[in-house]
Amino acid sequence: MPVKGGTRLTAFYREHGHWLYGQLRRRAGSPETAADIVQDTFTRLLDRERDLSGVQQPRAYLMRIARGLLANHWRRQDIERAYLDALAGEPDPVVASPEQHQNVIEALRWIDELLDGLPAKVRTAFLRSRLEGASYGTIAAELGVSERMVKKYMAQAVAHCLRAAEGASDDNQA
Repeated sequence: MPVKGGTRLTAFYREHGHWLYGQLRRRAGSPETAADIVQDTFTRLLDRERDLSGVQQPRAYLMRIARGLLANHWRRQDIERAYLDALAGEPDPVVASPEQHQNVIEALRWIDELLDGLPAKVRTAFLRSRLEGASYGTIAAELGVSERMVKKYMAQAVAHCLRAAEGASDDNQA
């Protein structure tokens, strides 16, 4: 069965895919990353089942999607680098199996994506409290807000996480 809009997407890819790859190759720093981002960009279009005939500026549209994907790629690399730096800083060497390493990286990426939707102060308060054990007073002083505001930030972050967990649970049941 043909994919809805598949022939349009194929034509769209043929017309703009090489151009997008060239643009991303300069930005991504490696041909492999550029090729992955191009593939992800067109996969996203396919997933959205968007009617591409109405796109007035296709290259600008593709670059907007690709820039977001590239930013996500860099953020994932930063997360992995921070994890590896944290392991290297441990007094006793921590050796994780490749599977454990991948599970930790995936969990960190999921947490990053989850918290990405929060305002910066809410995200900072949540991370400082939950990961570093900082007191609400310490967090309040760092953020220049009251302890009561930190409590509100924490409630907002926890509610956000619960909604995301419920959404993930709904997705798994579907």
